[in-house]
Amino acid sequence: MANSSSITHFLLLPFPGTTQLQLLHFCLFLAIYLAALLGNGLIITTIAWDHHLHTPMYFFLLNLALLDLGAISTTVPKSMDNSLWDTKDISYAGCAAQVFLFAFFFSAEYFLLTTMSYDRYVAICRPLHYETLLGSRVCVHMAAAAWACGVITALLHTANTFSLPLCQGNTLHQFFCEIPQILKLSCSTFYIRELWLILFSVCLYFVCFVLIVVSYVQIFRAVLRIPSQQGRHKAFATCLPHLAVVSLVTSTGMFAYLKPSSISFPSLDVVVSVLYSVVPPAVNPFIYSLRNQELKAALSQLIPGCLQKQ
Repeated sequence: MANSSSITHFLLLPFPGTTQLQLLHFCLFLAIYLAALLGNGLIITTIAWDHHLHTPMYFFLLNLALLDLGAISTTVPKSMDNSLWDTKDISYAGCAAQVFLFAFFFSAEYFLLTTMSYDRYVAICRPLHYETLLGSRVCVHMAAAAWACGVITALLHTANTFSLPLCQGNTLHQFFCEIPQILKLSCSTFYIRELWLILFSVCLYFVCFVLIVVSYVQIFRAVLRIPSQQGRHKAFATCLPHLAVVSLVTSTGMFAYLKPSSISFPSLDVVVSVLYSVVPPAVNPFIYSLRNQELKAALSQLIPGCLQKQ
């Protein structure tokens, strides 16, 4: 049995052993990753380029796109590399970096989504107070607070997790370094310290989720008073997908980190982890931004302009 001081690398879960299935996994993850890069990259470029989009809503969307790019780039490329070269190694330092970066991007994004729901609530339910409640300085402070909370959360989880003695081998039954899988390798009761921290984080995320739901309930109540049926349909078509993705991330993330070990199966763990770590960064650009008419109009001007310069 190895202890944490002698572990130099971890073994990630290999995907199905046949060459064809490994290639299928590589192609699937590559397609998702390229979609995330393209969607989020277009959002970042368009908002930065068009000064008409320098408003609080698009400022938060820009931050969301940056966090999505970071989150998916933390896990997917390494998994693709392992499938392509038929390996499953990740260094100890690389694993620690994955844990820190993913916890950082995931936490910061969740706090930012809470801020974005408040932004939409103020814009729709209290439009006359929008400039007062969400001025440029306030928006910068709120976004900075989301990033700072992400850093603090990631530092606490990473320090707690990798200070534990590990003596149950070095095999992680997951395609990336996930905290619950690392805790299974611990041979010390001190892992309960990290479990309490996870429970506290989950409670904090749940409070954020409740705030998001309350914001959207207020938005839906305001939307129902809109006399135009087309206006109501547009508002619901925009808000419901937002709430659906947040609900997906919340439910699958809580299941992954709080489920008892008795119902832990490698295939189930992988599916759940893909749902909360890979799918949202790829679909967020389409449900949050690329369906937005102002952003689409700016994008239609940006692309021809770039082609003409070439």
